[in-house]
Amino acid sequence: MFYRPQDGHGLPHNPFNAIVTPRPIGWISTRRGGGDNLAPYSFFNAVAYTPPQVMFASTGQKDSAAAIRESGVFCVNIVSTGMAAEMNATSAAFPPDTDEFVAAGIAKAECDTIDCPRVADAPASLECRVTEIVALRGNGNLLILGEVTGVHMRDDCLIDGRFDVTRFHPLSRLGYRDYASITEVFEMVRPDDPAA
Repeated sequence: MFYRPQDGHGLPHNPFNAIVTPRPIGWISTRRGGGDNLAPYSFFNAVAYTPPQVMFASTGQKDSAAAIRESGVFCVNIVSTGMAAEMNATSAAFPPDTDEFVAAGIAKAECDTIDCPRVADAPASLECRVTEIVALRGNGNLLILGEVTGVHMRDDCLIDGRFDVTRFHPLSRLGYRDYASITEVFEMVRPDDPAA
């Protein structure tokens, strides 16, 4: 099958999200006047090491994007498989002045380098200052880039000096309503790696 996106695909559901998988989930927390916001975004990734930078894309008019425009900061919380139900609960369309941590029963903690909440029990949280907000083609599509100014890691996820994903099994987004838990990890050394 071949289709041009502008002509439509003729399928009952859009296959694009199912093709670009798996995707990490950025559980984005923000702070705005009426309440603290927490929402999952599957168009999320790290984009640079030095300085460390991340991006996520918001589609449509979302409370997270409005809060980020006001505050200039956000926090990316990493989602473990064990937090899938809580993460999913925060995908609901709460009124803008709702404290979504409270509504979903999620423990929160304060960030250290920015005025923003974070998920207290997340395996890791990345405190970020916005570096750029780019309007993308389409209605309400935004690319939000941030520099990481603080990193929280749960102590039980550090094994022999490495952040070990097998300790919490990251949750990833597939297509449609499908998710995956990363339970198998293997290592490969590049042919030109001096440690090989």
